[in-house]
Amino acid sequence: MAKKNKKKWMKFRHKVVRVILRPILRPIIKLKYGVKIEKLKTGKDRQYLILMNHQTAFDQFFVDLVFKKPIYYVASEDLFSNGFVSKLIKYLVNPIPIKKQTTDVTAVMNCMRVAKEGGTIAIFPEGNRTFSGKTEYINPAISALVKKLKLPIVFLKCEGGYGVQPRWSDVKRKGKMRVYVSKILEPEEYENQTKEEFYETIKRELFVNEAVANAEFKHKKNAEYLERAMYVCPYCGLSEFESHNDVITCKKCNRQIKYLSTKQLKGVDFDFPHEFVNDWYEYQQEYVNNLDVKAFTENPAYVDTANFSQVIVYKKKKVIDKNVTVKLFSDKIVISGDKMGEKTYTFDDLNAVTILGRNKVNLYIDDKIYQLKSHKRFNALKYVNFYYHYKNVVKGEDNTKFLGL
Repeated sequence: MAKKNKKKWMKFRHKVVRVILRPILRPIIKLKYGVKIEKLKTGKDRQYLILMNHQTAFDQFFVDLVFKKPIYYVASEDLFSNGFVSKLIKYLVNPIPIKKQTTDVTAVMNCMRVAKEGGTIAIFPEGNRTFSGKTEYINPAISALVKKLKLPIVFLKCEGGYGVQPRWSDVKRKGKMRVYVSKILEPEEYENQTKEEFYETIKRELFVNEAVANAEFKHKKNAEYLERAMYVCPYCGLSEFESHNDVITCKKCNRQIKYLSTKQLKGVDFDFPHEFVNDWYEYQQEYVNNLDVKAFTENPAYVDTANFSQVIVYKKKKVIDKNVTVKLFSDKIVISGDKMGEKTYTFDDLNAVTILGRNKVNLYIDDKIYQLKSHKRFNALKYVNFYYHYKNVVKGEDNTKFLGL
């Protein structure tokens, strides 16, 4: 018996949706973000692989305004695990799902499938929006995937997005940003490059560093929720912070740091050692990389409260318990609640720990995914950093700087 043909990934309705929504979204996006989007001038009808740095939650909409054809985005499984909303998104634009920080063979096969059908694919190789304003870590596996697809590559750059709305913030500042094609690379230009050479090309073309005082981004709440990104004080070490308006305060030493409209940082009545969030962020990473993993095995480094759910991949999220106590140790995460009792997730048993959105944590263990979602000031980044630091040390890779982002 002949095998039944697979249904096509690309649907005619995707073109219809694009034709209807594009003229509606264009003025809204430009007005909301003050973004200058430079359209692709030649080869508008070609099939491409689009690679872009990741600065804002709206980056995919910026991409749509550069190109003419429907675009199939590689998106994390979280987008597909929200019940009806996820089903609607899948019906309208059919993104390509991928499990974050894991080797997802199905995602690779789906990309190849879309490529064979003639579809244009968009990938944010960082897999994460930047917390610091500088392009985040890019997994070297991207070079092998791109080579398999054998498509002309468009490198798309977003500049100023971090200034307009950092990942850790809930508000949009008044300022300017730009989205433009920085380079087009044909398959014959990269096919003979080694994976290592090609990886360096990708990193170079997508690199953006917003740690410069090159423009102003104004809002009265410029510093609010910076504590989602920062948890190490240059004076106290591991700490907690609270922000209001344009000032963030260390809850241990009470030092206050002001976030200026130029993206610069300034100590209130003292000299703060870091000029930009990226400088502070890099100091924080170095601090964690030098932590003794045995220091917090008996007593937790942090205690938080969150809702705990299981992610039923590509379907929904099932709440296991609410307002659980979450303890972060240097080698494990311990979660306890009224319904679930106490559960220990050792870093040896976890396959990955990731951050989604501004401050949700996903725990991957075997074939299951669990999620922690807490209050607005919750710092999810420390969970990811602690996990990867432990893994580096256990593997004997003490000099590895990669901490999950």
